[in-house]
Amino acid sequence: MKTLKWLGMGIALIVACSTDSFAQMPKNHRLGGGANYWVALDDIELDQFDENGVSYFLSYQYWPATVGFEILGEYRPDGIGEEDLYAPQIFLLAGQALYAGIGAGINYANSEWADDFFYALKAGLNLELVPSVYLDIFATYRFSDFDEVGFAGTEIDTDTVYLGAAVRFGF
Repeated sequence: MKTLKWLGMGIALIVACSTDSFAQMPKNHRLGGGANYWVALDDIELDQFDENGVSYFLSYQYWPATVGFEILGEYRPDGIGEEDLYAPQIFLLAGQALYAGIGAGINYANSEWADDFFYALKAGLNLELVPSVYLDIFATYRFSDFDEVGFAGTEIDTDTVYLGAAVRFGF
């Protein structure tokens, strides 16, 4: 029943965003979520560290012109060992339908923050499917260092590639 309620609210939001008067307004703000498939580029020989997987995220984008920014909160279930991993991130983006950007974030797992930020490059295709509904398909290259987050002295230095998709609603 709860799923049906959320589905109904989502359909109502899409219908409301598709009306002519709403569609004529500029949509500088976009809110949505999606999923990533990620792969660590180096072979990691620790049993508690997965070398690929899926993560989920919520994101907010602001596109006042051809330059914008994105704030993103990523959740990776069982991200490091038995613990979930959270990674708040921010990106500076440039482009329109085709875009690229640079960003930074930090990992949080096992009740502690990583010692250092990670940095990322992002490129994608941002398509408006119907008025105010956007599909974003992207790739991210993340320069990561997992020392001090759940491995007690073990340093894992590997870059990671992410392929992701998001649906966002403009307002």
